[in-house]
This record gives sequence, structure tokens and C-alpha cells, in this order.
Amino acid sequence: MTLNLIEAPSPNFDARTGPPDILVLHYTGMRAGPMALERLRDPEAKVSAHYMVEEDGRIFRLVPEERRAWHAGVSYWKGERNINGVSIGIEIVNPGHEFGYRPFPDAQIAAVIELIGDIRTRWMIPDDRIVGHADVAPARKEDPGELFPWKRLAQAGHGLWVEAPAAPGQPMKEGEDSAAVFALQAGFTRLGYDLPPSGKFDADTKAVVTAFQRHWRQHKVGTASPTARPAPN
Repeated sequence: MTLNLIEAPSPNFDARTGPPDILVLHYTGMRAGPMALERLRDPEAKVSAHYMVEEDGRIFRLVPEERRAWHAGVSYWKGERNINGVSIGIEIVNPGHEFGYRPFPDAQIAAVIELIGDIRTRWMIPDDRIVGHADVAPARKEDPGELFPWKRLAQAGHGLWVEAPAAPGQPMKEGEDSAAVFALQAGFTRLGYDLPPSGKFDADTKAVVTAFQRHWRQHKVGTASPTARPAPN
């Protein structure tokens, strides 16, 4: 597979701590793609990603894959806390929740799928380590958000997707302390989130529930049912 990449080098990178085995998807969260590209290349901003995908499907290469880009910040997934050191970051142009969040165009998603497929020919990145920024930093981030078509990605062979069964019962509420909450937290921990089970539905649990729903239960963002266990694994 040969991609038509536009070279746009960023100075914002350093040495890796290991070969990449995590792929993190972001939205740019800025009003327009050129503004995001400028920021990702600004040495004063101290942020970057390996790639940026425009709404029309153009793919910009900013940082070599063998170097560490600065995209994930304080983060965690499946026991790994230095996500930048072992991941590849893809920024997807979208204004985000602050500037008019909108669906991702077909041409853009097709390019993202092609790019991920190309990256995975070089690196061992399992499906359960293809995640969003919100998954690895649920208390801080929302991207790429509930409009991102994770199901389409999985159907193309990249990432996890499981259809949810019906989940009867009363939604859990912040402050609840029960065995059902403990089981829910244990499921999230097994999936990869940083959520040691306590049995109490606290602010951290709410943040993880919301991040999980933005990825896998996009029509239910903001609620948690006692029988709605994290299913992908």
C-alpha cells in the first residue's frame, strides 16, 4: 500500500521508549485544518502528532513513526502510562465540541482507514490498542467523540466493536455504592481503562463511562445501566 502523503515536518518530537503498539485517534478541536496544522508544527506549542488527516482526505505526515510525537499527554491504557512513548498519534480535522462538532466526512474516514491499514503493516498494533484520546485520558479529553464512526473502522478490520444487548434496569447514578458498580469498574479495567474497582460510582467512574460510551455506545452518552457491561475484549 502506498499512500499519497504530504510532508509537513514538525520539530516537536523526541526519542521513543519502545516500538509503537498503541494507536491513538484525536480530533484537532480547532476551527479549521490549516490552524491545526500550524499549531502542530509550532515549536512553542510543544504538541504534535505523527499524522493529520484533513476533511477532504489529504494526509499530512508531521513526525516519523520511529520518533515520539507529543499528542497524548497524561494518559493510560492497559497498564501503560507513557502512551506517547509507545504510540502513533493521528489528528483528524474536526472543530470538536468547542467549535461546532460535526460528522466526519466519508473521504476523511476512508483516508483514516487507509492510513491505519498502512501503519499496521509496519507495527504490531492489536485491535484492542486502537483507541481514542478520550479512552486514554477520560478525565481530560472528549475526542474524537461520539460522532466518530468506530464501527466503520472495526468493519474495515481496525479496532473492536460489539453490538450492545438490551440493558434493562435503573441507570446508575454518581454516588452509588454497590456490587454492580464494582463489576462495571472491573469490566472497564479489563478493557484497558485506568479504573481500579472500588464499588463507588465516583467522578472517575463517570468520566470512564462517558469515554466508553463515546467509543462503543454512542447513543447512550451520559448514562450507565447495571447490566450494560463493557463488552469488547
